[in-house]
Amino acid sequence: MATGYFSHPDCLAHVMGEGHPEGPQRILAIEDELRSQGLDTQLVHGEVPLATNDDLALAHDLNYILTLDDFLQQLEATGDSRALDPDTWACPGTRSAAWRAAGAAIAATDAVIDGKVDNAFCAIRPPGHHAPHNQTMGFCFFNNVAVAARHALDVKGLQRVAIVDFDVHHGNGTEDIFAGDDRVLMVGLFQHPLFPFSGAESRAGNMVNVPVPARSNGHTIRDVIESYWMYRLEDFRPEMIFISAGFDGHREDDMGGLQLVEADYAWITAKIVEVAQRFAGGRVVSCLEGGYHVSSLARSVAAHVRTLLEA
Repeated sequence: MATGYFSHPDCLAHVMGEGHPEGPQRILAIEDELRSQGLDTQLVHGEVPLATNDDLALAHDLNYILTLDDFLQQLEATGDSRALDPDTWACPGTRSAAWRAAGAAIAATDAVIDGKVDNAFCAIRPPGHHAPHNQTMGFCFFNNVAVAARHALDVKGLQRVAIVDFDVHHGNGTEDIFAGDDRVLMVGLFQHPLFPFSGAESRAGNMVNVPVPARSNGHTIRDVIESYWMYRLEDFRPEMIFISAGFDGHREDDMGGLQLVEADYAWITAKIVEVAQRFAGGRVVSCLEGGYHVSSLARSVAAHVRTLLEA
């Protein structure tokens, strides 16, 4: 299959401080690993525009977007860096990175729906799945997957999309945006208890939250997916699948306590692709979320992308 790759140098411009785990080195490590494994030349590299505020308003409160836009433009002018919440800092390069990350997710969605590629991976930052409709949270400014999913529904005319979130942390922002929206099925697994300390109970019938304890390994996670995700996805028959692809559940990543390895991420990806091929013409768009141990992140993304390529 043709797999699109969507990224942009602007995503490197967002820096939250020396030593912050969510830094540009994450994207650089991914690109190095894709080159070293010879995968980069197999990918279709797509153009990445800046999202518009109207694009972002598909999933976010317009007043929040405009207020954040004004604040970040001030930082561009002054060269300052400021904290927006205890975990999330903004710098002069944040505005271009955040708008570009959402733009990549939208461009990938268009490319897949329009048949230019079969599926796509977006190597973007800042991540998005902790961002609810009206605030920053947990390194996230805009919910890239939520914006892309709403674009598929409201702009491209799809009727049903699924969101799969396998980050070690609960995708509370995505849940906030889509709880009760019957056009969207969200399935997620995450370590609990762990930041953001939510998700133990699903907020609506279209949310399938599966909290798992620390030290859960690949065998446990595979059982969870087979038992809780697959029949819901099959019953829903999505026309497209979006992935919040967090790789911080790897056993080498100390942001969480799960025990996943690269083979587990390849298996998870293959299960998602299997559903997409049965019901959605293979249409998948995956967006990078977490993953902070750069070596395991890069290896896991390579396994994920290779599975998309081989689908």
